[in-house]
Amino acid sequence: MTRTNLSRRRRLGVALLLQLALVAGEAVASVVAHSAALVADAGHNLVDAIGIGLASFAIVLTARSRSDKRSYGNYRATILVALANTAAIAGVSAAIIAVSVVRLIHPVKVDGPVIIAAAGASVVLNGMSALILREGEPDLNMRAIFYFQATDMVASLAVVVAGIIVSARPSLYVVDALAPLLVAGFIIQQAWGLSRHSVHVLLESTPAGMDVRAMLDTMERVEGVEEVHDLHVWSLSSELHALSAHVVVSGSPSLDSAQRTVADLKRLLHSDYSVAHVTLELESERCAEGVDDPCFISSIEAQARGSG
Repeated sequence: MTRTNLSRRRRLGVALLLQLALVAGEAVASVVAHSAALVADAGHNLVDAIGIGLASFAIVLTARSRSDKRSYGNYRATILVALANTAAIAGVSAAIIAVSVVRLIHPVKVDGPVIIAAAGASVVLNGMSALILREGEPDLNMRAIFYFQATDMVASLAVVVAGIIVSARPSLYVVDALAPLLVAGFIIQQAWGLSRHSVHVLLESTPAGMDVRAMLDTMERVEGVEEVHDLHVWSLSSELHALSAHVVVSGSPSLDSAQRTVADLKRLLHSDYSVAHVTLELESERCAEGVDDPCFISSIEAQARGSG
């Protein structure tokens, strides 16, 4: 396991303990205060605890070595975990909305000060978790969990406001029933963004922010390259990009010269576009795209066979 993944697991472990303690505390406080808003906030934090646990599991999977059955390794595990997290978010959101509707139909007086204290603790602990998990590297799960912690703070602040209103005007205890709808809105927004990104990766779409036309132009400026076509670029995970392309080389280069051109292209793609896995098919003249059989026998292939 890499040092980065080990650091992530440790930070995720600390954040998970904070979330579990927070869920337990808010669950007890919701019973004491008869508060639907605290039930919703506890549910929101439970989603985060599930997400943190799944993210830690994904790190363990991706650390496993490649095998004959999984030649790319288990990098897609992070994406599958993100989708599982989305399903958990959807389920908890439905439960929160149901609690809110029931409380609107059957209102109950609530304890404002207890709501303020419990939700205030949630703001503090979620802020601590966000600071622990914050990082600059673009891992989908880590970024999603950090974002969840940040939005949790906003959702908990909404519950604090509900508690303040109820404390000031006890007759407005219906606010406690409305607050869960706001919390559910926050976590549904989280689910939408996470699922959209996950599906984008699973469909092997071009990674977000990557300009294919600019990439083609850059590759065609490399010495020895006449044209690049049939280019495909996709993501194996949120951090690992792959590319395949046909490269028409100028003239009839030697095998050594062709290998230098390939090495130059790979270095360029790695440094400028963070593409880690590159597969290039060299051609001495342009082949039609989508044709299974090669349209010619390149001089490079002929040399390779001759040298054998």
